[in-house]
Amino acid sequence: MTTELNIAFVGGGNMAAALIAGLAGKLTLGGNIHVIDPHAPALEKLQAQFGVTTATSAGDALRGVDVIVLAVKPQSMREVAAQLLPFLDGERAPLVLSIAAGIRAADLSRWLGGYSAIVRCMPNTPALIGMGITGMVASSGVSGEQKKTADAILRAVGQTVWLDDEAKIDPVTAVSGSGPAYVFYFIEAMQQAAAELGLTPEQGTQLAIATFTGAAQLAANSSEPVSLLRERVTSKGGTTYAALTSMEESGVKAAIVKGIKAAAQRGREMGDELGK
Repeated sequence: MTTELNIAFVGGGNMAAALIAGLAGKLTLGGNIHVIDPHAPALEKLQAQFGVTTATSAGDALRGVDVIVLAVKPQSMREVAAQLLPFLDGERAPLVLSIAAGIRAADLSRWLGGYSAIVRCMPNTPALIGMGITGMVASSGVSGEQKKTADAILRAVGQTVWLDDEAKIDPVTAVSGSGPAYVFYFIEAMQQAAAELGLTPEQGTQLAIATFTGAAQLAANSSEPVSLLRERVTSKGGTTYAALTSMEESGVKAAIVKGIKAAAQRGREMGDELGK
């Protein structure tokens, strides 16, 4: 366990709490983590759970930290960046990790006075149970050691995927960042079908969630493509064949692909809007 890494979180919401839960006592000590958030009850909870230090505004505790994690709403990022400026001019340049959707590294760098040691990250909500996946891209000012540190921090709550082009963050946002909502949407549809077919709500929920969990694990543990796994449970003329044929005729797959592309487009639009 590394105990010397000093990390500051600006924002103490759900995603920050998930990261802190994965880090405290594992990658670094709870006492090496500092959390800034204007919401005092959130700070009290984090302090009680993980032994972190806290503050309601940026202060001298930021001087000398190794990493600053920006876990605030995108609309607040420009204001937060202005508050951080006085703490980025020392000899020890911290790595800045941004997990805010839509904020491009170039815009964040501009708001931070040209600061370039920035890694942009797009985690997803399964991080809350340590099963997330995060798309990541490093700016030019990030050292090899800082990149390893960034990877270790996000691996505390799941898997990481490194990108060679920041433009690919929008597709990552569309596929995995928004992806849990698509899964929940499909589960809701399965629950509705179960109810309309006469099963109880409890039975429908249990069957739908267990099926998704099991199928996802089967795909994760198999070396074969998911298309082959699908074919193996789709006997021509059988029940699965009837369901998939109906879905294909209704354009379900095409609608899902179209929806994910719409999410990616919206991500690009947000970058334009938030970076003005």
